[in-house]
Amino acid sequence: MEQSRVFQDFAIALGLGLLVGLQRERAASALAGFRTFPLVTMLGVLSALLAAEFGGWIIVGGFLALAALMFASTQVRLRGGDTDPGMTTETALLLMFGVGAYLIVGYRAVAVVVGSAVAVLLYLKPQLHALAQRIGDQDFKSIMQFVVISLVILPVLPDQVYGPSDALRVLNPYRIWWLVVLIVGLSLGGYLIYKVFGDKVGAVVGGIVGGLISSTATTVSYARRSRAVLGSAGLSALVIMLASTVLYARVMAITAVVSPASFLRVAPPLAVMLAATILISAAAWRSAKRETVAMPEHGNPSELKSATLFALLFAVVLLGITGAKQYFGEQGLFAVAALSGLIDLDAITLSASQMVSQGKIEAHTAWQLMLVASMANLIFKFVIVAVLGERALVRRIALWFALAFAAGMMVLSVWPS
Repeated sequence: MEQSRVFQDFAIALGLGLLVGLQRERAASALAGFRTFPLVTMLGVLSALLAAEFGGWIIVGGFLALAALMFASTQVRLRGGDTDPGMTTETALLLMFGVGAYLIVGYRAVAVVVGSAVAVLLYLKPQLHALAQRIGDQDFKSIMQFVVISLVILPVLPDQVYGPSDALRVLNPYRIWWLVVLIVGLSLGGYLIYKVFGDKVGAVVGGIVGGLISSTATTVSYARRSRAVLGSAGLSALVIMLASTVLYARVMAITAVVSPASFLRVAPPLAVMLAATILISAAAWRSAKRETVAMPEHGNPSELKSATLFALLFAVVLLGITGAKQYFGEQGLFAVAALSGLIDLDAITLSASQMVSQGKIEAHTAWQLMLVASMANLIFKFVIVAVLGERALVRRIALWFALAFAAGMMVLSVWPS
């Protein structure tokens, strides 16, 4: 191995060890802190370097020696009256030794990510404990259902294509359920953020979290809130607009996962729409009062029933968009996109991304379908606000959504195919 590479690996190990050690020092760990962690991480690097010459037993020996030292230290603390020595620091030390060794035998980027993740997990102890306390029995049950969705159901589904005819053989149960896992996981992440922040958060965070979970559900909740809470139209409009803005970031993220090869061709016009809606949200923020907003209760998005319904919706949209292209051409595609967007934007996003990755439609058609669906979704949410919301909220949303709709029309008309 080149000398410069060895010095670089030791420098990375030193930096990662200092990062984790600093956190343990601030937490007043009795076992290891600012000096011990970098030493242990560099010991891992040295052990891996020696193992390349003398065999892997050196790494095993270093690991066991470190474990023995920690065991002896724990026994001393127990005899000194420490009734709860804990295991966090000990585990982190062993893991950082492994990170140091992996720097030599594996990929640097992986080692850096793992080492950084250790520091973040140690730092977020209060937030993680708060999250565990906020999650009730029903929430825990739903999280377990997500485990069932992703780790039990997915592996047993057939990875074969089915359909009512040869032209419509596009339904792959494994692929469809994998995309369901993707969407449910994204929504579940927003739900966990909601649980961390609790009932009282800023309007900006409320809108972002609402967009991650469900912009339509957020629109319904805040439209009703505008009538229940006097003078809340400005904040409600801001949250609804922000939730609708997050949709474009969500669509781009889904496209990047499902069709990474075509992402750079699909994303730019969607990024323009994201920028436009961010500017509109900024205007909504300036017109609203700067105060906290009570977030309405959100249901856990990982319920098995919800996942199954989304899978059925996605299958219907996929069949519809394939059949429309087969029998009616591109005009049929846009009709399906508009109808789908009224109900759910994720289904058409997944369908279009999957079809462009398979070469069944062009990238410019894919982003146009997503944009048309998002504009239909704006219309649907405005109808919700008009029916459920207070008059002042309807006026504000009419303005903000009209600007967003106009931006979408402009992108559709001027963006080159």
